[in-house]
Amino acid sequence: WMAEHTRFPNSMVDRITPVTTPDVIELLATDFGVDDQWPVAAEPFTSWVLEDSFSDGRPAFEDVDVLLVEDVTPYELMKLRLLNAGHQALCYFAYLAGYRLVADAAGDPLFAKFLLDYMDSEATPTLQPVPGIDLPAFKRTALERFANPGVRDTIARLCFGSSDRIPKWLLPVIRENLESGAPIELSAAVVASWARYAEGVDEQGEPIDVQDQLADTLVPLAKSQLQHPTAFIENTDVFGDLATKQRFVDAYLRALDSLHQHGAR
Repeated sequence: WMAEHTRFPNSMVDRITPVTTPDVIELLATDFGVDDQWPVAAEPFTSWVLEDSFSDGRPAFEDVDVLLVEDVTPYELMKLRLLNAGHQALCYFAYLAGYRLVADAAGDPLFAKFLLDYMDSEATPTLQPVPGIDLPAFKRTALERFANPGVRDTIARLCFGSSDRIPKWLLPVIRENLESGAPIELSAAVVASWARYAEGVDEQGEPIDVQDQLADTLVPLAKSQLQHPTAFIENTDVFGDLATKQRFVDAYLRALDSLHQHGAR
């Protein structure tokens, strides 16, 4: 009966919404006179893409700027490989260099250029056509969103749970580009920045609290890198067979060596 009479429309939502912090509660009370113990702070940007597949009519979602489409997949890949993987391309380098807020790091022209170069040269070629979306505008807007000081998103939040995020958002970009012969230098550098971050100490010598479900496995591997440079990427549970792909390994080792010798900047 369910197969015949029901639909389960796929959807993609996009809005940066950090965890509630005490300063948000205080701001709402002092500036607006509202006493709310769990206000939700969010960026102005919002996007909802919805598969137009309903069993008995639907509300006029398009009247409130919902994008109705036949297939959500291209929009989901756009978000995951540009915005989400973009967060990973920023966070480890930024944390190592001493940044703690996303807006501060994204406002640094050097970090912003790295992000845009990753999006343009490595992520975008792996995307499917995305009807109704201006991709160059989406990428420019993504950088503006990251640099929004009002959101006060933390770099630590972006670094959380990397072993769940990187394999879903970034490694597919690397694998597709390896197969097609496209560039992988920047993506490999992002993986190297994660490996360097997972060593558990930043460039100022301060300890890093690596929050990851696989931290007990990954942190010791990262700490062994000075003696065994490919130890981190040889974890097949996370990286599969990438450590056997010489073009990736070469790019990864160049970036990891540069991080150790010269630092994130």
